[in-house]
Amino acid sequence: MAKAMILAAGQGTRVRPLTKQTPKPMVPILGKPVMEYIIEHLARYGVKEIMVNVAFNHWKIENYFGDGHRWGVKIGYAYEGAREHGEIVPRPLGSAGGMRRIQDFSGFFDETTIVLCGDAIIDLDINAALFEHRSKKAMASVVTLEVPTDQVQNYGIVVPDKTGQITSFQEKPKPEEAKSRLASTGIYLFEPSIIDLIPPGREFDIGSQLFPMLAEQGLPFYAQSRHFNWIDIGRVSDYWQVCQRVLRGEIAQMDMPGKEIRPGVWVGLNTRIDWDTVKITGPVYIGSGSCIEPGVTIEGPAWIGHGSRLRTGSKVVRSVLFEYTRLSEGATFNEVVASPLYCVDRQGKTTYQGDESTSLRWGDARA
Repeated sequence: MAKAMILAAGQGTRVRPLTKQTPKPMVPILGKPVMEYIIEHLARYGVKEIMVNVAFNHWKIENYFGDGHRWGVKIGYAYEGAREHGEIVPRPLGSAGGMRRIQDFSGFFDETTIVLCGDAIIDLDINAALFEHRSKKAMASVVTLEVPTDQVQNYGIVVPDKTGQITSFQEKPKPEEAKSRLASTGIYLFEPSIIDLIPPGREFDIGSQLFPMLAEQGLPFYAQSRHFNWIDIGRVSDYWQVCQRVLRGEIAQMDMPGKEIRPGVWVGLNTRIDWDTVKITGPVYIGSGSCIEPGVTIEGPAWIGHGSRLRTGSKVVRSVLFEYTRLSEGATFNEVVASPLYCVDRQGKTTYQGDESTSLRWGDARA
């Protein structure tokens, strides 16, 4: 079959504040970490041995996933860090450097390996991708998706010849300079021989360093063009949009938790909702232990995390509230992602709890 490597050592700076205390692979969608969907998907295709490189807040990933037995897989971790002034600090080795370190340590990568970023949800047909990779006798394959010209600057762009062999690789080109519209999805298939080409003991990146080197040396390095859902959380605005799409039921195999008690309204256990006076239009999920007071309006798609409290007359429109968020009386949250500490609008503008300059009033429902 194949082994897998999930890249989970990054800091997720572009999705702050969602990643202030949470590693990016642990950011929840429908109450489940992004990385859980990836592990479930690998397990579905019989990929059972998964290495994860970790750094920032690594224990949150390790505590949640453990050895993987709940998903019927085996998970191992490779921590990337160093000692500075007596403190252990995270120091990621880059996507390729992390693989080289694992290989030098144990020789884990002894068959075709699927490499995935820990912060995107996919429904790729892994068997078809492996079949194409092997039938072309590729050393490395990168799974690509076509993106609109005005979006090429957000991606690594792959330039293949007629056979699919990659001749060059452009990292985030300007639209007028892009030689193709095929974006790397951060899903790669590697033969073990590729890992020998990565310099040991230093930071090295797959997209900006390894791939240009493979193209330059003319090695059997191929692009695969496939149709599949690829849900990437690059920025906070992407996260908001993804949550909206998922709540609307547009993505297969991502189902609402809880119990549907009105059309389009799902609730968890132990919720208190004044059904006679609230106005709720789905799709809406209300997590366990939440209290929805009289006169509240919720317009979906919306996710209300567990333990939240919407005070009398407050209004939530197309928003995601993380657990234990309290909305003050009469307050309106419109198209935001919010927690007890911060509130981010779709453009990524962040307001922190206690900021005097905002009219928004909200807080922690546990207090």
